[in-house]
Amino acid sequence: MEYYEMTIAGLKRRLPLFPVNEKLSIAAFIMFGDTEVTVASASELLEKCPDFDVLLTAEAKGIPLCYEMARQSGKPYVVARKGKKIYMTDPVEFKLNSITTKNTQVMYLGQEDIAMLRDKRVLIVDDVVSTGESLAALEKIVEASEGKIVCQAAVLAEGDAAKRKDLVYLEELPLFFK
Repeated sequence: MEYYEMTIAGLKRRLPLFPVNEKLSIAAFIMFGDTEVTVASASELLEKCPDFDVLLTAEAKGIPLCYEMARQSGKPYVVARKGKKIYMTDPVEFKLNSITTKNTQVMYLGQEDIAMLRDKRVLIVDDVVSTGESLAALEKIVEASEGKIVCQAAVLAEGDAAKRKDLVYLEELPLFFK
């Protein structure tokens, strides 16, 4: 297996390379289980982001980062879910496409979570931003919830995402073309 070595929040990591198709591979950054990089990344991102009232992320890979940023900041967080849950009151549906998922995904937020975003300054967070589809869906959620996005943040900006002016991130992650 091939790897891409990089430093994330001062910590060296080896990311395995996986093919997306016959012409493109990506380095897989998985925060699950890597408490050290999660805590360090959350701290560095909080230093770079403006003040906010609530954090928002998409299920599932952004959850550890979002939780840790909430813990360190003392602010609440909301998770847009990939499926309707029985405890959601009148859930709202949002569609997205992602480079790491073949099919269109749907995210849901119940009215209780929408109320947490209403009239609040929202910090959207994710582990990696590549195509920006997940962020776009989260932006729609904030807009529909009548919240105000103050910043969008990620640990890594992959490919062209590093050129975005509306994204705070720690490191650039290249795409690997054959």
